[in-house]
Amino acid sequence: MFTDPSDRTPLLLVAGLRESQVAEAAEVARLRDPSGTALVHADLRSVAEGVVRREVRHGDHVDSHVLELAHGCVSCTLREDLLPLLRRLAAAPDINCIVIRLDPALEPEAICWALRHVEVDGRPLLTDVAIEAVLTTVDLETWLPDASGEEELAERGLGGSADDERTVAQVAVGQAEFADAIVLVGAAEDRWQRVRTEAVLARLTPSAPLAHLDDLDLPALLARIPEDSRRGEVDGPHGRLLRGQPSLDTDAGVATVLFEERRPFHPKRLHEAVDMLLDGVVRTRGRFWVASQPDDSLWLESAGGGLAVAHAGPWLATVDDWDGLSDDRRLRAALTWDDYYGDRMNELVVIAHEADPHEIVRALRDAVLTDDELAAGEQEWAQYPDPFADWRTEPCAEPAESELKGNQ
Repeated sequence: MFTDPSDRTPLLLVAGLRESQVAEAAEVARLRDPSGTALVHADLRSVAEGVVRREVRHGDHVDSHVLELAHGCVSCTLREDLLPLLRRLAAAPDINCIVIRLDPALEPEAICWALRHVEVDGRPLLTDVAIEAVLTTVDLETWLPDASGEEELAERGLGGSADDERTVAQVAVGQAEFADAIVLVGAAEDRWQRVRTEAVLARLTPSAPLAHLDDLDLPALLARIPEDSRRGEVDGPHGRLLRGQPSLDTDAGVATVLFEERRPFHPKRLHEAVDMLLDGVVRTRGRFWVASQPDDSLWLESAGGGLAVAHAGPWLATVDDWDGLSDDRRLRAALTWDDYYGDRMNELVVIAHEADPHEIVRALRDAVLTDDELAAGEQEWAQYPDPFADWRTEPCAEPAESELKGNQ
């Protein structure tokens, strides 16, 4: 679909929760080629006033604009302004590279989804730019508490809009998980804190190389990024759950739990077990099914103390026409197909830093149907009280929509 990366303008995205740290890392990126790099920044600090301040620096020239919120939506505003801007910059003969310095409230996944899927003048932006990498800054003193907490963005003054209900943990985890490389910042007073932070990162984004901002050699860091790194590729609910092959061994009290089970969950017991995924856990993500909704795959995702459940489309066992499905999903279904369950399966990956992995597995195992419940059949299952019928929503996040529409 897209031309060779060498024929497109390299694009580097820099993310992180601490604005000053993101700015410093982005400046390091700009200084690789000061006269040939355009540095773009959208400042959301005035979003409560209905405006976004956008700045472009190229060489000694700085161009600033104040943008009114389109439809009251930050995402719409950035899409309508940022994407055409990037196309213009990519076409400029004196620009060799573009660096986007993301506001702390922004997650790079949503930006990369738009670059790949949203068309401007009939074609997506990835026909003009090639994502060189996503860099995420991680504060060694504060990142782990942020990634495992319950504080909302608005409480910290970082909300993208008045109705932004995301937590700090969701953004912190999302920024790090989507990174091709991690830039560590500062020093934890407690050395054990740094060890545990790096152990979490090794499981959250295992293939991403690490470097410290104090002595950052950016070309060397970028050269260490594996060839198969995501570089802006968005995973959908039926994609790989263990990208980068993270270690399943426990390190510094941090463990990755892989829960796999063919039998469906009892909806009420799973609802009761969900608390095990919120306390002492940094991240949970995966697909599952409940007996009361046998045709539907569901997606569960948590970060710190926040959790969301979304509809992830039908199981292939209920679909006659597989045209339009991705090769990866076809292959995965063929390799794991069961005569009774088809492709239905519960697969959850949990990164625990304080919770007992064995207790997590026990709670989830106790939530699946017993032999007697399984034998009762779907007519009986349909009578189960189902808290997830109320939780379930069509995935509104654009990355999820991209999976369900084009990468099923």
